[in-house]
Amino acid sequence: MRPLDGITVLALEHAIAAPFCTRQLADLGARIIKVERPGVGDFARGYDQRVKGLSSHFVWTNRSKESLTLDLKHERAPAILDALLATCDVLVQNLAPGAAARLGLSYEALKDRFPPLIVCDISGYGDDPAHPGPYRDKKAYDLLIQSESGFLSVTGSPDAPAKAGCSMADIAAGMVAYSSILAALLQRGRTGRGCRIDVSMLESAVEWMSFPLYYAFDGAPRRRRAGAAHATIYPYGPFPAGDGKQVMLGLQNEREWQVFCREVLLRPELLDDPRFAGNANRVAARGRCARSSSRRSRPTPPRNWPSGWKARASPMRASTKWPTCGRTRSWRHAAAGRRSRHRPVRSRR
Repeated sequence: MRPLDGITVLALEHAIAAPFCTRQLADLGARIIKVERPGVGDFARGYDQRVKGLSSHFVWTNRSKESLTLDLKHERAPAILDALLATCDVLVQNLAPGAAARLGLSYEALKDRFPPLIVCDISGYGDDPAHPGPYRDKKAYDLLIQSESGFLSVTGSPDAPAKAGCSMADIAAGMVAYSSILAALLQRGRTGRGCRIDVSMLESAVEWMSFPLYYAFDGAPRRRRAGAAHATIYPYGPFPAGDGKQVMLGLQNEREWQVFCREVLLRPELLDDPRFAGNANRVAARGRCARSSSRRSRPTPPRNWPSGWKARASPMRASTKWPTCGRTRSWRHAAAGRRSRHRPVRSRR
């Protein structure tokens, strides 16, 4: 038995955010009834044909679901939706702002007929009829939300911003909706009544901005984009190896810094340099620290590391005294690597 066995979700969804949310619910055992537009379906079906003729985005976000086509504006659609909702615990929708209300599918329109129903509305900038924001009706694609939320301002190299390589804003909103629905189901177990959940991609992405937001007030200095490195932790990022490739090092405390200087760089004298005492000082002296770390020699190639070092430095052994490290792998290596297959895959059905 899985946690959401017996829970049924009606999903009026397309693209990524809502489908990603309901896919998580399906993974926990919920029955997902996905409603698609006749003739074309979810437009994410047309993004590419990578998975045996199917869209990779669609396959990724829609596994384990049932699907039906329904013209929501057809005269018989309300009766069909009512029949479906009578059997459902949750309604998830990411239609255009205001569309669900016009179709009679807002929480206010449904709560008296279906008191236990949980309604989750996902939009770009929030869809609160009582307090509509100025961006309520604006297009809300992932790239636009990454830009509006400030995510691009902290991602990329010092010379140019970069978007995340996956749909960060969609995933953020989907995860907020998913966790909120789980909380609403727990609440309904105590009260017997459903509720409305209002999730916006912008607010979800701003929350995922995390610590950089704390540099936005009190006169804090602006944090520069640091590429694959970290803006406020050092050493933490890519470093050259002796074979001309890169190794990723992540040091997050003084114990790891001490081991790094003594046993990796073989430069214990760096521990006595006040410029590098504590992470804040190392970040402030990032360039000097990098030069000092590589003055004697570059780290040897990973294939030439002593077997004890490789065992202790492995990311799978992060609890040891050695610094966490890893190689810079391509997505092909990540998909085919042993670490990706280390944990068993369990059946979802």
